[in-house]
Formats: sequence, C-alpha cells, structure tokens
Amino acid sequence: MKFSTIRRQRGVSVLAVFLLLGVAGLLIVLAARVTPTVLEYQAIQGAVEKARVGQTPDEVRRLFDRAAEVDGIKSISSKDLEITRDDSGRVVIGYAYDRQFSLGGPAFLLIKYSGKSI
Repeated sequence: MKFSTIRRQRGVSVLAVFLLLGVAGLLIVLAARVTPTVLEYQAIQGAVEKARVGQTPDEVRRLFDRAAEVDGIKSISSKDLEITRDDSGRVVIGYAYDRQFSLGGPAFLLIKYSGKSI
C-alpha cells in the first residue's frame, strides 16, 4: 500500500504580485515627481557657484539671475539669497526653499532644500 505524498506548492500568489506591482507603481510615480526638483536643486547650486565671483551683493544677485534664466530656475530668485562674507573675506551665498507635492487627499510630501556656496 503506497501513501501519496502531498507536494507543497511553491510560488507567489496573484495577490502578492498585485501588491508588489502597486508598491512599485507608487514608487515610480513618486520618483517621477521628485526627480525634476532634484535636478533643479543641482541647477541652483551651479548658479550659486557661478554667482559667487561677484564682489557686491547686487553683482552676485545679477549673476545669479542670469544663470537662473539660462537654467530655467523657478523655485528661487535672487531676492531669496543670503549673501555674507566669511572670515577670509570670500562671498558666501546661502539659500533655502521648500517644494510640496500632493500625494492624494490630505497627504502631502514636503521636501526642504538648502545649501550654500563652497
């Protein structure tokens, strides 16, 4: 008399596949919304570095405005820059701004960007 052995099935259920696809889709949408802001942040940092060669605050702001116009920077203007000098007399440009995205309903994603010239 032979007893049949029950083989245990292996694999992923359909529900798990749908759940994984849903999570992956949400991450892709989130990355698609955040990536342009990261690229703009990098453009702002580049514009700040270009403007650092200015000697007066007005000259720094003018240089930043030119670079911002070329790079299409919309999140920050030259009025938002904090221009100071360090101990050695070099110009230091600081900035900070926020970007906010609706995730649906009352949920939002807030990203705070800040930086300064090197």
